[in-house]
Amino acid sequence: MIHIHFIVNPIAGHVKLPLTKELLEQYFIKSLHQLTVKQSEYKKHAIKLTKNSIAECADIIVACGGDGTINEVASSLVGTSIPLGIIPMGSGNGLAHNLHIPKNLRKALEIIKSHQIVKIDVGKINNQYFFSNTGIGFDATVIKNYESSKRRTLIAYLKACLISFKGQKTNMDLNVRINDLNLMVNPFLIFISNSNEMGYKISLTPKASLQDGLLDVMLISRISRIKMLWLGILVLLNKPYLLKEAKSFQTKQIELYNNTQSYFDSQIDGEHCHLKSRNISITIRKSALKVIVPYNALKPQKV
Repeated sequence: MIHIHFIVNPIAGHVKLPLTKELLEQYFIKSLHQLTVKQSEYKKHAIKLTKNSIAECADIIVACGGDGTINEVASSLVGTSIPLGIIPMGSGNGLAHNLHIPKNLRKALEIIKSHQIVKIDVGKINNQYFFSNTGIGFDATVIKNYESSKRRTLIAYLKACLISFKGQKTNMDLNVRINDLNLMVNPFLIFISNSNEMGYKISLTPKASLQDGLLDVMLISRISRIKMLWLGILVLLNKPYLLKEAKSFQTKQIELYNNTQSYFDSQIDGEHCHLKSRNISITIRKSALKVIVPYNALKPQKV
């Protein structure tokens, strides 16, 4: 008997039908699969639910929601033998898209039933894991405004970008250490990615890989509003590196020190996060998470 636990965010994205046990059982074989469905009720609740599922000896734990829900579930599975399944129900679904997991429920469940497992890298910012990306500067401001809108749609995200564009005033004086380089920067943004997509099929790091043991970093120094518009066009063309102020790196570690204030406003997998520290250390753990993916979606590895 395979015990599959579903951790469901009931308010993620556009949920047409609630994911109930009765609905999910229609797609599984009762003599082979035993299902448990748990609903998260508040932020970080999925972490507690996942830890309970681990204690209950679940064979597979499935995150049903957006990148934030996936982060909460996956953070508890790093370094364990339990694979993560994903039912993308969010608005952006950056990690799911990178893993070639479709939004169609039946197709996503077929992937979980087929049970192909690969290992992917995991990023870490201070003591918190991320699986898709993290960043400070403009993208963190966008996420903060996006969350304030209480809506999870592409239009709401674009409005958040516009509000952030109009109100971008923050200046940060940072020391950055990366690949034996010491840089003094006043950044527009510093974007650190493990995957090749932010969500909504938008990318600042289109060449990033979940299995190369490296973080892809886009560092953009302070730019004018005209150049911000130009950057937006380049992002839509998947060519942000053509901006003169943009520098790209691949690294296993990046360290930031804030000379301006004693905290960082950041985003971690599309969720705003207030980090109460002048120092940030961002690292990569290679092959630290088992994930169920479609066949040939990623490089097979021993698991």
